[in-house]
Parts: sequence; C-alpha cells; structure tokens
Amino acid sequence: MGNDLDPRLSPVQRFGRELARVRKEAGLSQVRLAAHLGVSASLVGHIEIGDRNPRADLAARCDTVFKTGDLFSHLCRNIASPSGPLWFVRWLDEIEPRARVLRSWDPLLIPGLLQTEEYARAVFDGGRAAPEEEIEEKVLARMQRKKILDREKPPQIWVLIDEWVLRRPLGNAKVMREQLDYLMDITDRRHVTVQVVPFDSPCTDGLLSSFTIAELSDAPTAVSIESAGKGEVSSEHDLVSDIWGQYDRLRAQAYRPNDSLAKIREARAQWNH
Repeated sequence: MGNDLDPRLSPVQRFGRELARVRKEAGLSQVRLAAHLGVSASLVGHIEIGDRNPRADLAARCDTVFKTGDLFSHLCRNIASPSGPLWFVRWLDEIEPRARVLRSWDPLLIPGLLQTEEYARAVFDGGRAAPEEEIEEKVLARMQRKKILDREKPPQIWVLIDEWVLRRPLGNAKVMREQLDYLMDITDRRHVTVQVVPFDSPCTDGLLSSFTIAELSDAPTAVSIESAGKGEVSSEHDLVSDIWGQYDRLRAQAYRPNDSLAKIREARAQWNH
C-alpha cells in the first residue's frame, strides 16, 4: 500500500490516498477509472481527496478493476468500524502485509502474529467487562493477520520475547499449553525464528515498550511502538535507528534459537499441572 505514514490520516483519507496511488500506477485518469466503476469522475476525485465516503459496492469494484484482492473492501470496512486505534489500523493495512522482514520484541505477551485464538481471546478479555461481540471481532481480526504467515512468499519473522512471557498465565493452563505448543511448531518453519531473552538480561531498554520493525522493499523501514496502551507508527530515521539499536542489544542477550526452543519446552512443562 501507499508510503504515507501521516498519523493524522483518517480511514476515509487513507482509502482516497490508496485509490489515487493505485490508479496512477495503473496509468488511468480519474475519468477512465470512473468509466470502469460506473460513477462520475467528480465522485472519484472527491473520494481521492477524502471528501466522500466510498460505498462497499464501489470498493469491491475497485478491487475487481485493479485485481487487489479485498484491499479496498477492507479499507472501506475500516471507515465504518476501524479495528483498533488509527495508528494500528494503518500499520495493519499499509505496512505489515507488505513487509519482507518483521522483527519484533515483546516483554509482556506472545506477539500478536504468533498468538493462538484462545490466547488472543484471553488477551482481549483481560478480566474487563468488554462486550463479547467486541472481543470476538478483535480475535477474528488478529487471526486474519496471521494469513501472511501462510502466503506463497511469507515475510521473514524474527521474534524476541522475554522469558517471563512463557510463564505468565493468560487464560488457563490449557490456553498456555496450546500457545506454547503452537510457538514450538511455528519455529519449524524456515521463515520464523523465535528467541527468548533471559529473565536476568542486563538490557533494560526493552522494558519500556514492545515494538516491531518492518523492512519493506518499496518503502523506508518503519517501526510500530506500543507502550501503556498508546502507540505510534513512524519511518522517521532517528526513531527507526533508535529502535534498531534496542533490538540489537536485546538480541545480543537472547538465547540462540535452539536454546530458546528448549526454554519454551521447559516452560511448557509448567502448564501440565
């Protein structure tokens, strides 16, 4: 998707920016695209600048014209019901699906891309009185994200997690057993590497937030940073360099992949009781 990481963009504006980008790459004028879509050129222009909300049927026709799967349909759904804060929706729509390499660190949880359905449900439930429908929508959205792991050319995934994450109870013992079993299974894939950072690691940088670094082939490297329920997405050079430094320091303290697998297996035994 487009390279614009402006956090001020609304879902309507993001749809418009993406439509303009894809249209120009296809060599179509607004008039020619309008003819393909069966609408006026004026409407296309208003949608591209974010003045008009696209309808679901128009979004579906955009996907047909440009052969973009459900890209525009997904962006259209986010206009009516964004699946999370705008900064995170932008990450899910514009960066993660296009990444060739994803490097992440999480001091508190199994990263979202590697969560099982029940573990994700326990995360979103969190002991709060959240409506069940809201929880299920978030779980479904998280499971949809995992499709990038199964595509023909999946991104390389490098995951660092704190050792305590393996022993922190989420849900119940069955949830934890299934999650750690999945974590061990997923590391069999050539494009997924999981490393555990020891309890007593001297590197304290990573205690401040979780983050993901996304390397893209057609855009600058971007980072997603989340702390205390707040977050941001940025490709600003100094911030990306700082996060890279934190990642490198944490990885230097991590167990090697085979030793990390042994640590996961050891923690898995805890949840048999």
